[in-house]
Amino acid sequence: MTPLTSGPPLQRRLTLLLHGPVFTGQGVWRRQLRKEKRPRTGGLYHLPHPVPVKCRPKKVDVRPHSRPTPKEVYNWRLYTEAIIIATGSLLFGYDSAFIGTTISRTSFKNDFGITAATANSISSNITSAFQAGAFFGALFCFFITERLGRKWALQINVVVFIIGSILMTAATNQLSFIYVGRVLTGLGCGAITATVPSYIAELSIPSIRGMLTGLFEVAYQIGSVIGFWINYGITQNMSSSSPNSWRIPMAFQLVPSVVLLIGGFFLHESPLWLMRKDKLEQAHKSLVDLRKLPLEDPYIQEELSAIRSRLLEEAAVSGKYGTGAWAFFRGAMDEFSQKGMRNRLFLVFCAFSLANLSGASAINYYSPTLFGSLGITDVALYTGIYGLVKAIASIIFYVGLIDKLGRRRPVIISCFVCSLCLWIVGSYVKIGHPASIIKEGGVLSASTAAGGKAATGMIMIYAFFWSFGLNGIPWIVSAEIFPGALRNLSGTYTALVQWATQFAITKALPYIFSSFGFGTWYFFAAWMLIGTAWAFFLLPETKGLTIDQMDLIFGYHSSERVGIPHTSISRRYTNMNQDKAGVEETENVDEKV
Repeated sequence: MTPLTSGPPLQRRLTLLLHGPVFTGQGVWRRQLRKEKRPRTGGLYHLPHPVPVKCRPKKVDVRPHSRPTPKEVYNWRLYTEAIIIATGSLLFGYDSAFIGTTISRTSFKNDFGITAATANSISSNITSAFQAGAFFGALFCFFITERLGRKWALQINVVVFIIGSILMTAATNQLSFIYVGRVLTGLGCGAITATVPSYIAELSIPSIRGMLTGLFEVAYQIGSVIGFWINYGITQNMSSSSPNSWRIPMAFQLVPSVVLLIGGFFLHESPLWLMRKDKLEQAHKSLVDLRKLPLEDPYIQEELSAIRSRLLEEAAVSGKYGTGAWAFFRGAMDEFSQKGMRNRLFLVFCAFSLANLSGASAINYYSPTLFGSLGITDVALYTGIYGLVKAIASIIFYVGLIDKLGRRRPVIISCFVCSLCLWIVGSYVKIGHPASIIKEGGVLSASTAAGGKAATGMIMIYAFFWSFGLNGIPWIVSAEIFPGALRNLSGTYTALVQWATQFAITKALPYIFSSFGFGTWYFFAAWMLIGTAWAFFLLPETKGLTIDQMDLIFGYHSSERVGIPHTSISRRYTNMNQDKAGVEETENVDEKV
């Protein structure tokens, strides 16, 4: 091994600082190395990989025999099913984009008796009812999916979403229909978003798992673009006093949800869930259909071996509590309470809290108010452009750049640039008062109009840079830092944090804006500065790290894990009529854990 740096002490300290010393592992490693009494060189300990990033060893294929992936597994069925499942994320994206403009229309306010005095509270309630429902949908998602499986849990939640959409579309002058519909669509969407990433990951193959799971973010952005531009088309071609101007966007929620419902009948159940429920023949059939390979093929056998290893890890988590979903839940709670797991949970909480305090969700849900404060009259057009910029930037980054640039550095750059843009926008609103001038029937001066164009440009730059920072990286990091056996519950926790923090900000934003005015932009800018510091000092680089390296970074000692008990699960797989290689693989996993 070589020391992390060499040279003068100040240079070494600066190098450590630039690598994120507080939380990227160096402090943990130094404490661990002191315990092991390893030698020091040049004032620094010899640090193991993964730091520095450039010194990490190249990834190698550690599967038995290191054979190339068979071409048969890259088949239309796998891609089609991943696209169908990812449609669930499109529902989330569409809702985030269409609702703000829709409930601000004159026809909606007239039909439901919304006055200027009640507008803030009603818009806040309508918007946040979705997040409240989504929170509880994510909360109960784990037990539903463990009981019914990924496929049927997804179908049930889609039906709940459809019922909510119908209620909202059928409403005439009853706000209760809107509220109940929003809660139901939230319940369905919250559970769907907690299910989609893990469902895709469990059906996909390792070589393209990242790309297929990334369809979650791509579908979200497509949904948001559709939501923004549907409102633009209605604004251009329909009277604002027509009830259809708000009813059509509500009804369009049915289109992707019905597509998902119909497509869901053709999906395969997760082989992992089937084997967990002792449905071995169905699991084998599911894998054979998805991979287009015979059951005897070495690739299928290796995948089955990996699933057995995962189940053995889950049995270890269940530990003294026995078997079943409730035993696993209790065992997982014990694991999450350990040192080295608590800080991972806190990291996820910080990541999603900062993502929702970045201002992006606020702009999505309250675009008429926030764009109107810039003096923009054609709000629907600019919200559409805003959504398009976000979608293009997200697709470019998450399809082509995420595995090259890593996680930590993009967040640092993104948060800093976004903060700078929001400070500029807030300063323009403070100095120019464009919204007040337009409201009073005045005409913007040439300099104020030019400033408005510059501020609008800053919003678009903000949208571009936000897309490769706190937009999707919190989801990726939260999926990478937890052991595989805990990812079902960690995914549920991730969704809970996302919806809880988004509920808080969407509920509070109308009051923040009415109280702060231009200071709303400063409010989000300040949080982006905090996000920059958080990523610089506390966010580890997780790209390409093994779970053992994660344990080292977060200060978790793998020896603290409870050994695998000889439960019915482990006995079942060790006593199966397998070939010799399969038995040896199971025994090796048992010894390793």
